[in-house]
Amino acid sequence: MFGDMMGMMGKLKETQKKVEETKKRLDTVLVDESSKDGKLKVTLTANRTIKSIEIDDALLEDKEQLEDYLIVTLNNAIEKATSVNEAELSAVAKEGMPNIPGMDMFK
Repeated sequence: MFGDMMGMMGKLKETQKKVEETKKRLDTVLVDESSKDGKLKVTLTANRTIKSIEIDDALLEDKEQLEDYLIVTLNNAIEKATSVNEAELSAVAKEGMPNIPGMDMFK
């Protein structure tokens, strides 16, 4: 029994290390999002850090329109980045979960 517990602890530590490595890798995964008409483009990492914003000159003439574009496009980009982030981290976590009786609801 003690050996099983040590094995599970080792597997959990290994999984934790893989999760941290995945988080670092997600800093290099880029998610692009554009407004429907292409006048605004944003790039985020999968960890939801904004890397770039490209704004068409036409949007600079109307402050309210630019703000609306930013809100919609950034929210869409954040949603995509969050999906990528959660899928990657979930896959790593599930892969490393030890087989604990009664805990199979996480698999």
